[in-house]
Amino acid sequence: MGVVELSGTGVWSQQLRYGDRAEAADAAAELEELGYTALWVPDVGGPLFDAVGDLLAATRRAVVATGILNLWMHEPEDAAAAHAALTAEHGDRFLMGIGVSHAPLVDAQEAGRYRRPLAAMAAFLDGLDGARPPVPAGSRVLAALGPKMQATAKARSRGVHPYLVPPEHTRRTRESLGEGPLVLPEQTVILCSTRDEARAIGTDWLRGYLSLPNYANNLLRSGFSSEDVESVSDRLFDALIAWGDEDAIRRRVDDHRDAGADHVCVQVLTPDERAFPRDQWRRLAAALTA
Repeated sequence: MGVVELSGTGVWSQQLRYGDRAEAADAAAELEELGYTALWVPDVGGPLFDAVGDLLAATRRAVVATGILNLWMHEPEDAAAAHAALTAEHGDRFLMGIGVSHAPLVDAQEAGRYRRPLAAMAAFLDGLDGARPPVPAGSRVLAALGPKMQATAKARSRGVHPYLVPPEHTRRTRESLGEGPLVLPEQTVILCSTRDEARAIGTDWLRGYLSLPNYANNLLRSGFSSEDVESVSDRLFDALIAWGDEDAIRRRVDDHRDAGADHVCVQVLTPDERAFPRDQWRRLAAALTA
């Protein structure tokens, strides 16, 4: 008990977290029937564990994962109590993805709060370990982009959940972690016909993330230039967002698998970021969940 295993393809969705609760539950049940093995939701405020509980109740087999629980927004004792209650009710289907978020976001609410992120993660994990009952290491993963956080993830969790990374990052992560720890990258996708259409949907969305130092620095470490990041170059856009038809997106997911990913969760972008992309999830299911 206490170990969450994960393979196949999942869905990462802010709509499942912040959209209409009834539609989120209905969509969750359909996603499970379509063959997606996990539902990933973000945490940028609000009652996270209520949303996780709704999704667990709407499904029977799928893992529900946080991508990620923002450790600055939660006390570890409260997170552990929620994990224990949800696991007791639904079994080992709640995977707690934990991350340190980003200084501009954390400090916007309390200046100077974001400091020593590695130490903050260690302290949060200590709190989870010391809770009664604790959150087992096998039921948690860390948002780990760089080698130091990846080492922490290897020692103290089931693996890593990197966000906004190309397959080459997945390859390096697998080499760093070795066999055993789970590597569970997110892959953003756009179903479309042309680059212009993809750019119209994805450029501003991507630019928002590139303004955050953790993502920008990770890409600079990965061989992209400051000009790539500042201009959102075609090279960078194509590396981070898979666009085209179902086959093109399947090839990108396969690239992550070939690089060592155990599971890939896809985040679908559409012109209306608030709408549930249910048609796109259905179209992709045949390509990604067979």
